[in-house]
Amino acid sequence: MATLLTIEKLNKSYHQQALFKDADLAIHSKQKIGVIGRNGAGKSTLFRMIVGQETQDTGIIAIQPITRLGYLEQHEQINPDESVLEFLERTTGKENWQCAKIAGKFEIKNELLNAKLSSLSGGFQMRVRLSSMLLKEPNLFLLDEPTNYLDVHTQLLLEKFLRDYSESFLIISHDREFLKRTCEQTLEIEQGNLTLFPRPIDEYLAYKEERLAFAKLYNKKIEREQRHLQDFVDKFRYKASKASQAQSKLKAIEKLQKLDIQSPLTTVRIKIPNVETKKGLLFRCENLAIGYPDKIIADHITLDIERSEHVAILGDNGQGKTTFLKTLAGELLPLDGKFKWAVDSTFAYYAQHVPNALDPEQKVWTHLRTSAPSDINDEEILKMAGNFLFRDSDLEKYISVLSGGEKARLCLASILLSKSKILLLDEPTNHLDFETVEALGLALEEFNGTVLFISHNRTFVNSIATMIIEVKNGEVRRYPGTYEEYIYNLEQSIGPQQDEEVTKIKQAKNDEEKKQRYEDIKIEKKKLKKIEDDIFDLEKEKARLLRKQAKDPQKFSLDDYRHLGDLDTETKNKENEWLRIQENIQNLEK
Repeated sequence: MATLLTIEKLNKSYHQQALFKDADLAIHSKQKIGVIGRNGAGKSTLFRMIVGQETQDTGIIAIQPITRLGYLEQHEQINPDESVLEFLERTTGKENWQCAKIAGKFEIKNELLNAKLSSLSGGFQMRVRLSSMLLKEPNLFLLDEPTNYLDVHTQLLLEKFLRDYSESFLIISHDREFLKRTCEQTLEIEQGNLTLFPRPIDEYLAYKEERLAFAKLYNKKIEREQRHLQDFVDKFRYKASKASQAQSKLKAIEKLQKLDIQSPLTTVRIKIPNVETKKGLLFRCENLAIGYPDKIIADHITLDIERSEHVAILGDNGQGKTTFLKTLAGELLPLDGKFKWAVDSTFAYYAQHVPNALDPEQKVWTHLRTSAPSDINDEEILKMAGNFLFRDSDLEKYISVLSGGEKARLCLASILLSKSKILLLDEPTNHLDFETVEALGLALEEFNGTVLFISHNRTFVNSIATMIIEVKNGEVRRYPGTYEEYIYNLEQSIGPQQDEEVTKIKQAKNDEEKKQRYEDIKIEKKKLKKIEDDIFDLEKEKARLLRKQAKDPQKFSLDDYRHLGDLDTETKNKENEWLRIQENIQNLEK
């Protein structure tokens, strides 16, 4: 496999906070890698350093001459006066027919090609930027939260492309389902380290949990042995007849080394205060029409919602999901018809524009304390603040100095503390890391109030939704099935599409590439044979020692015991190496 990118001894700090500490990484051809890590761990910073937008403090980031780098960042400046086609032609240098073909894969066709970028929704602008990147035919591309503004329909189109794509990519995402469907390996950025695991995210998280559990058990065993030996030393150290044995035990204590366990990051566990609930009807609308004075988005809407339902509002970008939620929140007046909430309803509303309404002169702690009811104590508020990454000195910050993402997280924290019976949430996960998204999903699943929410994060939706409302083609209706059925039907509606770009890339594989794969397999098989011979020799030596022990246990010395233990350890290491090489061979033979 050709090497595309190497990172050696990478160090990067911000304001005395070390993001990377002597971190190493190598990316080769045909690797599909999901990148995970907490907010602030350095995921986006790593991408910016790779493409040269930021510089590392020390260390080497080497991009090989064969590497064609593509980068899709979270926020990119665009010229709002350009049309879609003009933007694609300018940024890629391709002919207009080539641009139109790739844009068509993301359903940007006909009049949309001539539309001004400023007139498109954030989701459609992301489709245009994806098209621009793919037109450059990268063999290593970096996607920073590509699903934040993509509806599920477009996510499925992107997933299809990524699954079929034969080159390498790294994707930052907080959507576990998206990573599961697209990535074969997992890169975690945590506590300054880069850990690349050669399996998908679910297997990595399970492996990480097992390793931690094993390390804790092993260390407890070592502690017990150390205490036992120390008791002997303390008891017999000053007795002449036992002095030499005591010294031997002291040396044994020094040799017992515990496994190094880094201080684990605090686990996110969000608890939303319960609210008083009743059974029965919560909401009803009849012949409701929504939209703006000059445009009806949807009409003839008739719906009932029961108390304590968790309602996912789904549909493609631009169909009217946010317009519907804004109408229910009272931010837009209905154009026709009527709707009614139960008389005891209390609301909390979160949307992308809500953080801008925060009082800039308030401090973080003051905002949270005044937003929470008096029966919620300070400890509960501090826990909620910490789950949204506001700790210690952060609580004394004025809202005016917070970033957009920090303001969004502050709004979410205060909304969850408000003890509102109804939560209206428009894309609440966009500024949260992977772990916090899943913790928020679990908290909302357990919340005994009512939730109406918009999200394109499938893991999040699947964990919460008990009811689905679909917004499509001027209609808002209750979807009759489950969320899994909704996704399945959506995939079927997309249907098989001939991906000419993927076909072209696959056809570009030449004989030299195949020959290299054949040579790589030969080398790996030689390594495998060498390890098998080594394991045979180790087992032979272990058998000799065991025969010696069985023949005369009295002559089986301490050195023999140690040698036997060393042989066991070396055998296990060789077996693990054998498994790794065998997996390499299987991947090369695919």
